[in-house]
Amino acid sequence: MGDFVRVETESGIATIRLDRPPMNALNSQVQAEIGAAAAQAAADPDVRSVILYGGEKLFAAGADVKEMAEASHARVMEIGIGIQEAFKTVARIPKPVIAAITGYALGGGLELALCADFRILGEKAKVGQPEILLGIIPGAGGTQRLPRLIGPSRAKDLVFSGRIADAAEALRIGLADRVVPDAEVYEAARQLAASFAGAAPLALRAAKQAINEGLERDLDAGLEVERLHFTGLFGTEDQQTGMRSFLANGPGKATFSGR
Repeated sequence: MGDFVRVETESGIATIRLDRPPMNALNSQVQAEIGAAAAQAAADPDVRSVILYGGEKLFAAGADVKEMAEASHARVMEIGIGIQEAFKTVARIPKPVIAAITGYALGGGLELALCADFRILGEKAKVGQPEILLGIIPGAGGTQRLPRLIGPSRAKDLVFSGRIADAAEALRIGLADRVVPDAEVYEAARQLAASFAGAAPLALRAAKQAINEGLERDLDAGLEVERLHFTGLFGTEDQQTGMRSFLANGPGKATFSGR
């Protein structure tokens, strides 16, 4: 349990909760705690899905500018490596991850949300990559994960201008998967997370890895990644359980062990 980031687990859902008032600024300590929380959620066999949540008022307003403003080049190199490694740990959680976004998700806050598989935004949420207005560029995935999600032209529009997009635009361009009333963001995320609870954990892990790895390769290479994951699952207890249950009782009745 960190000073600013904690993991709360209930009914197979782990919530990685940012709690550094007033803006959840992502300083080096918060970054390290996010990485540790992600590793904890990834390793816990009782966790079936994960929610990233900054609280009822906002998700995260970005990096801690005070920390970086007077930092030496060597120190900034350390900060850049630290945040990328922390966010990679989030992106590699082998379980469904949902970002529940209220208020602002800007700069590093949006880059953290981009590490999730799904993003649910409140109606008044605002997202953007305003780094260009500080004389820098995104450094934790904004120039890489964002164009992969919404396409290069739309990503360049947000990164080049530094402008802030509202929830309606985020939904329209594919940056948000769902927009709900602000007070319902966390509950909507829990409902989505719970919808994966009955799936076979090892198959979910394989599906996520196959999609993510395949997107970085050409089609033939991606199909090979898929084939290897597909055939590998035939060595699991869950595959036997799932297929036997299907033949005996129809789809959706199996209880999986994660083995």
